[in-house]
Amino acid sequence: MDDTQHPKADGGSRETDRYLSFDGIDCNGNARTVMALIERHLSEAGQTGPFWDYFMSKRKPRSGPPPDDLFLVHCHINQIRELFEERAAAEALALLGLLEEECC
Repeated sequence: MDDTQHPKADGGSRETDRYLSFDGIDCNGNARTVMALIERHLSEAGQTGPFWDYFMSKRKPRSGPPPDDLFLVHCHINQIRELFEERAAAEALALLGLLEEECC
């Protein structure tokens, strides 16, 4: 079992082992926050392009149910990390790392 301390989204810490339990971990809430950070950073950067247009359109598909935010983050975590690194968004990177560690 991993006994390291992991930061919580609110800045505190707790011991977790994602393979034992997701109880008490707000994966969906943290994923929603990451999505809001993506939207903010794209807007601030004026960044558009084929990938980000595709990514944002997946949130509201023309047909079928929309995927949840955790699924979208999980599927595109490397591109999201790159965006946050380019924007020097340390807090966003920390939250993304937490989400990846605890929920993906």
